[in-house]
Amino acid sequence: MKSIQSRLFLMLLLFIIIPYFLSVFFIYGYTKDRVEQQALEVSNNQMNKLSEELEQYFQDMINLPYILYRNPDLFQVFRNDSEDSRYSNPNSREKSIETFYLMRNEIRQVRFYLDRNKESFTAYNAKVSAPKLKPDLLNQESIKKLYQSNVNYLIEPPHKIVNYNNAAIVPQSDNTVVMTFHHKIVDVLSNEFLGIITMDIDLNGYARLCNTLIQKNEESVLLVDPNDRVMYASDATLIGKSVPPSLLERINATDIDSGEDILLSKTLSGSLKQWKLIKITPSHFLFQNARQTAFINILVGIGVGMMGLLMIGFVSYRITRPIKMLSLKVRSIEGGNMNVPFHHKREDEIGHLEKHMKDMMDRINRHIEREYKLDIENRKNQFRALKSQVNPHFLFNALQSIGAVALRSQSPNVYQLVTSLSKMMRYSIRADQWVLVRDEVDYIQAYLSLQMERFGNNLNISIKLNEEIQRMKIPSMIIQPLVENFFKHCYEEGFQDGHLSIYGEIKGETLTLTVENDGSSVTLSKLQSLRENIYTAPYTGTYSHEHIGLKNIHDRLVLNYGQNAGLKLDTKQGQGFLVQLVIPLEPNVSND
Repeated sequence: MKSIQSRLFLMLLLFIIIPYFLSVFFIYGYTKDRVEQQALEVSNNQMNKLSEELEQYFQDMINLPYILYRNPDLFQVFRNDSEDSRYSNPNSREKSIETFYLMRNEIRQVRFYLDRNKESFTAYNAKVSAPKLKPDLLNQESIKKLYQSNVNYLIEPPHKIVNYNNAAIVPQSDNTVVMTFHHKIVDVLSNEFLGIITMDIDLNGYARLCNTLIQKNEESVLLVDPNDRVMYASDATLIGKSVPPSLLERINATDIDSGEDILLSKTLSGSLKQWKLIKITPSHFLFQNARQTAFINILVGIGVGMMGLLMIGFVSYRITRPIKMLSLKVRSIEGGNMNVPFHHKREDEIGHLEKHMKDMMDRINRHIEREYKLDIENRKNQFRALKSQVNPHFLFNALQSIGAVALRSQSPNVYQLVTSLSKMMRYSIRADQWVLVRDEVDYIQAYLSLQMERFGNNLNISIKLNEEIQRMKIPSMIIQPLVENFFKHCYEEGFQDGHLSIYGEIKGETLTLTVENDGSSVTLSKLQSLRENIYTAPYTGTYSHEHIGLKNIHDRLVLNYGQNAGLKLDTKQGQGFLVQLVIPLEPNVSND
């Protein structure tokens, strides 16, 4: 915080922005608490009212079958006083069943089970099915539980509607989710079991009641029976299933605030004894009004802050802008731009600093230019040294050999030797150019033809370079010095049984050219010395002039292809000597 602009912003934060926003947070906290208390009070009132309505609704559905005791025709269906009574007055029976079916809009299907004849009727869509024997109905789990208990009714959790009698009046496409009420019918006087009325009711009736608690689909409501089964939920995937363990744990907890959600639970009574009505409200929805108030205050605070920024912006502009411009110039220099323009017209400390930076950059640029020219000149000198490696004593020996052949006899070999020599002379003139690998190989073969005349035809040399490699371009005179080293350090030192191999391969994005012999070798200490001399930075160190050829080849590869290129040396575990030229397939410098 030493800059002027930073100090101005710090003052703004300390005396304007921070106090204002602290007041906004205080107001938000107070508003949040008040909204929470009010929302909880409203929710509790709503749940009390809804619980009464739900209890009354289910009580009406439970009491509905008692109507048959006041309807002689309908009650006669269960009594069957005579053997043929089920066939007497069928129209009256069907009319009574249809009337019962039409008493409530929520009823989707009604089944009448007559225990005396072990048969049942179903009513669907105001149509009555033919009777069907159901001798095992009382063995069904829910019916058996009701039959063996002292209660008169049983409520099953919601499920898809079932065609009880496999009647044609119930279409297969009906997948309505219904809640089932089983009601036991007995003779009031004799307490004789007569049968069971099963009612499948649509969930929409009491769903509308439950959904009165929900606002804008942000909240959710559940109706849970004593066995923790979901009898209704605003999330349809939960209906008819057991309450998820995580949700059940939150329902049984005493704290209504569970972090992101606020959960209210009320235990019902009457016909829904031990049932629970649960309302879940996301805290973000409950505190929406408080957040809106805080948001408005924050916007006002931002406006005040922006005005403060504008007030100090003009004051700090002329002071901080020159410093920022100077900083940008320094960053540009760090990025590699050494020709950044400097203007030192100001007479203050900033202008003085800019003037000294300009003088410093001028000195650096002059130094770089001088070092660059020196580097170019050194490379030229080294390259001239490489071109001169066709030693005079070799030319003398070669010409002497040609003269000896000419004196002995008229032989075509004379022509071949002269041709080889002329090829070498012409190729050496191109020593600073890029050539095909094939041209370098031709030059080596011309060189070898002369050496064969010198040492005899028993030279053991093989060149294996495929057509793809031979079509590639490389710097000229990059392989031949390695072949010359073979004769200098192998044949001329008495290792005339040595074998020279030249081969190459492409791996991924790298071309590797290898020149190796199995004759003379070097010690590990000598190999380490060679590597240190070769891998030193160009024109630094005190390497031996005896191996200046290897050093020049390595430097030329690095110069043309970058740091990933160069030479690799190995002694083949004392069984010879190996040199590898590593060349990336995409050189950094064009080889045109």
